[in-house]
Amino acid sequence: MKIRAITYFCNPGYPPREKALRAGSEFLLRAKDTYGGAGYEVQTTRLATIPFAQLLGEKHLDDLPRLARELEQLIRQAEVGYLSLGPASPHMPRSYDVIPEAVAATQNVFFGGVMADRRHGLDLAAVRRCAQVIVQCGAIDPNGFANLRFAALANVRAGSPFFPAAYHEGSGTAFAVATEAADLAVEAFKEAPNVDAGRRSLVAQMEKHARALTRVGRDLEREPRTRRRTRIASRKSPRFLGIDFSLAPFPAESISLGAAFERLGVPKVGLHGSLAAAAILTEAIDRARFRRAGFSGLLLPVLEDATLAARAAEGALTVKDLLLYSAVCGTGLDTVPLPGNTSAEQIAAVLLDLAALALRHDKPLTARLMPVPNKKAGEPTGFDFDFFANSKVMSLDSDGLQGPLGGGDSFPLRAR
Repeated sequence: MKIRAITYFCNPGYPPREKALRAGSEFLLRAKDTYGGAGYEVQTTRLATIPFAQLLGEKHLDDLPRLARELEQLIRQAEVGYLSLGPASPHMPRSYDVIPEAVAATQNVFFGGVMADRRHGLDLAAVRRCAQVIVQCGAIDPNGFANLRFAALANVRAGSPFFPAAYHEGSGTAFAVATEAADLAVEAFKEAPNVDAGRRSLVAQMEKHARALTRVGRDLEREPRTRRRTRIASRKSPRFLGIDFSLAPFPAESISLGAAFERLGVPKVGLHGSLAAAAILTEAIDRARFRRAGFSGLLLPVLEDATLAARAAEGALTVKDLLLYSAVCGTGLDTVPLPGNTSAEQIAAVLLDLAALALRHDKPLTARLMPVPNKKAGEPTGFDFDFFANSKVMSLDSDGLQGPLGGGDSFPLRAR
């Protein structure tokens, strides 16, 4: 098991205060060293701010590309890997419009777009704006890679350490840990004589690692900052929010949630029995005792999981399957390669289903969809990225919405 990310949350202000960013950088370097000393490889360090729409306000939304470039340069100098500027807001419709230019202007800056939340319900206009952002971002890069840095959000609260969903809320600073732990599920069911034995093994391993990760987190939380060479002093360290133990995969069979499904007994992910496997694995996460942050569910990113990528290429795993599994687990639709000519209307219909599912089940879900320019369904993807396993472009059984669902209003949708 590895740490996928340590994410630091702050409000850098606007114009951004370099002191705040340097404080975050210092903390992340210290946290990376401390977790490394405890035996955990830390893959990335990340910084997430309050939502950019809130940071800039309506008056300065057009400054987003410039702000994103400036902050990217600052975090690069500070040796922080990635930055999230949070989601666009339905209360500022134009905040969605400025995202594609900001994505095009940067390489390591992530964004989101809110479609639905508990307080305001489901916003059909915001769903369509997210779909339009996805279509526009799809044209930025020849292989559609820019959409890796945008997600449509439904019922997602602040404090998730996974990108692109990460954003901060309120004042003060905080941090959380995201794991790459699909290998724990693979090992738990490798030779398990029955479901319960495998589940107990997985819970035990998760709790063992959670205790170690939490111990370090609490130590970092209690550790007072001292005046350093940057002359930053503060009486408080960032608050430890907890662990997002989402069993994230990596494109290798030994770290594949798809492989864990098949260790459980599903012949191929996508065939019947897969929903039960998803429910069993997620219920094991629910059983484990630890301080939770973010999703703490199953991450099923098609292009980040060797087995999922293979089953999608074979046609066994579909977009509808992934949406179905989100009802009992998961974080939604992630790194899903789509035909390059997929329209915003087609994407909006999928996003609407995901948003409705999130509100009715009162759970956070996201969609990170990746139309690949000049590719048709069934054609091979061609990504050159260490965190991706290549697959084939997946078909989308979707047309534009009509009638009341084709409108732009918002409405409440209560959890069952």
